[in-house]
Amino acid sequence: MREWLVVVNPNAGIGKVSRDWGRISHLLDNYGFEYQAVFTERPAHAIELVVENIKKGFRKIIAVGGDGTMNEAVNGIFSQDIMPSTEISIGMISVGTGNDWIRTYNIPMDYEKSIEILREGHTMLQDAGTVRFYNSDLPNQRYFVNMAGLGFDGLVAQKTNADKYRGRGNPLLYLKHLIGSLYSYKSCNTTVRIDGHSYSGKIFSIGIGIGKYNGGGMKQAPDARPDDGLFDLTLIKDMKKLSVLTGVRRLYNGTIKKHKRVETFVGKRIIIDCDTPLLLEADGESLGNSPFEFDIIPQSVRIIVNKNK
Repeated sequence: MREWLVVVNPNAGIGKVSRDWGRISHLLDNYGFEYQAVFTERPAHAIELVVENIKKGFRKIIAVGGDGTMNEAVNGIFSQDIMPSTEISIGMISVGTGNDWIRTYNIPMDYEKSIEILREGHTMLQDAGTVRFYNSDLPNQRYFVNMAGLGFDGLVAQKTNADKYRGRGNPLLYLKHLIGSLYSYKSCNTTVRIDGHSYSGKIFSIGIGIGKYNGGGMKQAPDARPDDGLFDLTLIKDMKKLSVLTGVRRLYNGTIKKHKRVETFVGKRIIIDCDTPLLLEADGESLGNSPFEFDIIPQSVRIIVNKNK
């Protein structure tokens, strides 16, 4: 059996993976990887492919695609019961539109450099999160390894993903919908419980981070450490549209915590509800709506990282 399972999402990066797969596979061959490539055909297909191939004996996985591809592959690792999750290694060749998970680890977008990192095989254990939510009034659950966004973040992700599924996209797509969604979104009265402590108020948006970045480079959880066993929660209170626009720069330069309408917390278990349904995205994937329950799973995913990060 070949050593590596390579999970390829041809549609990632608005079809960039499909266009670049020949080059990527050539580089994998040149660097001596023995691998089996499998290709996703629909949403959540990577979850099925990973479960199926772990049962066949694969223990090393490469996700080729965006943050959503990585998310699905990790959900596949947690969905199987053959091996502990920490005994399966996963790395990434990032070809998405947001590419936020790799930013925390300083993994380059350059294909050859990222393949060199995979070949070196330096691993660490990072945390994962679970979120329980509702979709079409039915309870559901998802694992995530970077960040979840609620409220305004969830709406922006929903619009961004709808454009991507229609084949429209560019690096500024998230920012475009962030600005455009300001005119339709309304804050809601929200209750947040973090390890037994409560916060209530009118909330605009919430980010729950394992990693630091979302939205294509926005540093919404600037102090997050992916292996400390804690979520970093950034809570943005209700604010005027102009304040949102002028505050966007703080998301990019890492000073969001200094905004007077922002509060931050850390915790292991978070319960959130609202008087109107809050939309949810996790690792860029639009999932469902409130109420939510988040739990951290410390150091539960073995990832291949840049040892020079």
